[in-house]
Amino acid sequence: MPSDPLRNLVAARKLKAEPPDRQEFDNLMTAGRARRMDAQRHELAWESRFDLAYSAAHAFALAALRRLGYRSDNRLGIGAGGDWRVLALAHERRNRMEYSGEYEIDERLLSEVIQAAELIAAKLAEVGPPE
Repeated sequence: MPSDPLRNLVAARKLKAEPPDRQEFDNLMTAGRARRMDAQRHELAWESRFDLAYSAAHAFALAALRRLGYRSDNRLGIGAGGDWRVLALAHERRNRMEYSGEYEIDERLLSEVIQAAELIAAKLAEVGPPE
């Protein structure tokens, strides 16, 4: 019987199981959509666009967890896969930008983060909100 990665994270106390909350899901999706749209506004500084794209992807990822009945108590380790690697790199770069003022972001990474946010949002649109 294959293991369930989310249940494994509950056992490791990285996540906690909690009933899905439709209002919280809707709020996260609304925030993610607004940030994703603004991240594509070329008149904004690329640092702002990156921060918005990262925040959009983060909101969609949290919405996905909440839809499945989980809540993150701690920051999650990011698993394998191209989109998750992009988000892990974005997380690292965002923290450096936020905490030490180091800007190591380019248009390619910005574009990849926007694409990852769009992919997560599209998958959530396919499955719909929690019941």
